[in-house]
Amino acid sequence: MLQTRHDLRNLAIIAHVDHGKTTLVDGLLKQSKIFRDNQHVGELIMDSNDLERERGITILAKNTAITYRGIKINIIDTPGHADFGGEVERVLNMADGCLLLVDAAEGPMPQTRFVLQKAFQVGLKPIVVINKIDRKDARPEEVLSMTQDLFLDLATRDDQLDFPVLYAIGREGIAKRSLDDDSTDLQPLFETIIETVPAPQVDVDAPVQMLVTTLDYDDYKGKYAIGRVHRGTFKTGQALMLIDREGKQSRQKIAGIFTYQGLRRYEVEEAQAGDIVALTGISAANIGETLADVNAPEALPTIEISEPTLKMTFGVNTSPFAGKEGKWSTSRQLRARLYRELETNVSLRVADGASADEFVVSGRGELHLSVLIETMRREGYELQVSRPEVITKEIDGVRCEPMEHLVIDTFEQYIGAITENMSKRLAKVTNIHHDGRGNVRLEYSVPTRGLIGFRNQFLTLVQGNGAMATIFEGYAPWQGPLPTSRNGALIASESGVATTYGLNNAQQRGDTFIDPGTPVYEGMIVGLNSRPDDLAVNVCKEKKLTNIRSSTSDIAVRLTPRVILSLEQSLDFINADELVEVTPQNVRLRKRYLTQHERNRLRDLAGVQAE
Repeated sequence: MLQTRHDLRNLAIIAHVDHGKTTLVDGLLKQSKIFRDNQHVGELIMDSNDLERERGITILAKNTAITYRGIKINIIDTPGHADFGGEVERVLNMADGCLLLVDAAEGPMPQTRFVLQKAFQVGLKPIVVINKIDRKDARPEEVLSMTQDLFLDLATRDDQLDFPVLYAIGREGIAKRSLDDDSTDLQPLFETIIETVPAPQVDVDAPVQMLVTTLDYDDYKGKYAIGRVHRGTFKTGQALMLIDREGKQSRQKIAGIFTYQGLRRYEVEEAQAGDIVALTGISAANIGETLADVNAPEALPTIEISEPTLKMTFGVNTSPFAGKEGKWSTSRQLRARLYRELETNVSLRVADGASADEFVVSGRGELHLSVLIETMRREGYELQVSRPEVITKEIDGVRCEPMEHLVIDTFEQYIGAITENMSKRLAKVTNIHHDGRGNVRLEYSVPTRGLIGFRNQFLTLVQGNGAMATIFEGYAPWQGPLPTSRNGALIASESGVATTYGLNNAQQRGDTFIDPGTPVYEGMIVGLNSRPDDLAVNVCKEKKLTNIRSSTSDIAVRLTPRVILSLEQSLDFINADELVEVTPQNVRLRKRYLTQHERNRLRDLAGVQAE
């Protein structure tokens, strides 16, 4: 028999990157009084991961809960970047309503469309919050009109077009029902959540059932299987049946039941349908599997996740410096780490490569894969990775490739530079919108491979005055060859330690990536040539000593500062015959074949095959 849980609301917060979602969650947590008055909690409370704080984005979906007027509100914080859309897709089914956050200046972005579409597919009741109304370029009325148009495009039921709208300054913890309200806190938002998000309709007496949507782990309790109790009541020590994606069943037992309050998990004796819980003792659980009653083992529909669009080869580090800077460097350790990532990273795919030391890792985008590499690097792993490649499909006998919808917001004076660059990347303009104040929004349909390396070039093209966002829009027939614009590399011809004299000679030929005193090995890329061809240079060369000084300029050679490449920039920079060597201490660029003899032999072989 169905009952209404009036004491509970389950809410997912969804938004595009940098629209203020995490800051608004900070305000909800603080104003719900879950912290002591003297407790220092800082900012960006939900972004607990170091990488999330450094990059300013939410990477992992997380749960928290607050209490308002005796009603518990479970909040599911979701990532805003399209590369982490798999996190969004699998957690939305825990909610009954969603809070869609839109920037008052930027308006709905591609990821806004993606997450709203997913929310409608699972039948969530929406609340729209137009945030950052204190921005100088804020245009809340126009943004509301754009959001209404988006709802008309995506809504699957009439009632989804009837949604409350609030205006917020998330940084100051203020929400208003109208722009001229004199509200000074988030109480209007709390009230709207209680009024709008449906209370769960549940059957607490039916056989238990829960879909595992998230996994967590700690050294004391082991694996946590996290999800929303679909029906029935869980009790500590209860026997359950775990049903995997293939329908295989295995008997499990609950060791502990945890629920959320603020930033902490609290152990409880039982949890009823509608609650979001973390169960321990279910060590075999994986995302998308069902926990059900032993006597009535019925599986819930598994979570469908969009397929990856990019792949890279992860391999054991084979450079001369292998094993010197990391704790984990063997193929067995690398394999174990990658397959462990599959348990929690549902958008990822891992397959064995061409050799026992290589693995093909597929993900949703450059950022998705680079975050995994950076995480492994910080854990102490050494590895080498190849340039990202797109994953193509055969559809009706036609080779097809993934396409992206790209949105660029910038100033009008940069249109020419962006248009020229995008045309080389096989992009097609789909929309241009001028706001009459010197700002412009450019929209493109572009192959995913055309965007590899664009993110870093874009910041240079617009001199830092712009923002870009992409979303996967489907597959289209192969768009043709993509011209390459990168010059050749400067390659170390000898192993040793880079000297000022050797680097000064190299800088006559191009830009360098290393400083004097840096250990190098033969085949390591030390710079970018000013010409199209690769060039071997001896950066370890020392000046011959004589007792005659030719001029005072020899006393101190002044080098041009080196070009510093981040991990993402390194992945964008390399060609097909090059690799990025990643260790806990360094990110190096290298040729796949280190010696000049091997590279010449391979080039000659390729020439013979071409003939």
